[in-house]
Amino acid sequence: MLESNFKIVNNDMKTLVKDAQALFQAAAALSGEKAEEARGRGMRMLDTALVRAQEAQAGAVVAGKAMAASADDYVKENPWRIIASAIGLGLLAGVFLSRK
Repeated sequence: MLESNFKIVNNDMKTLVKDAQALFQAAAALSGEKAEEARGRGMRMLDTALVRAQEAQAGAVVAGKAMAASADDYVKENPWRIIASAIGLGLLAGVFLSRK
């Protein structure tokens, strides 16, 4: 879920950048009312991108909190497995580091 949200936001940002580049290139040649209209479109596009980025951020925070809660529950339910795993990883790291 989280990865698909990142892909969607990434694609939206790429599209936004391309559209903004085209819009600003076109706005450089315009003046008066047309330039004001182009600026308004650009601002609306940026506002939309900001809202989508904030939604993606909120989704990432919710997913991160859910993963942290899940990990916390697992550690509370299986403390000896965690301790054994930590000892094993420490020994493994010690073996690799002592081979230098």
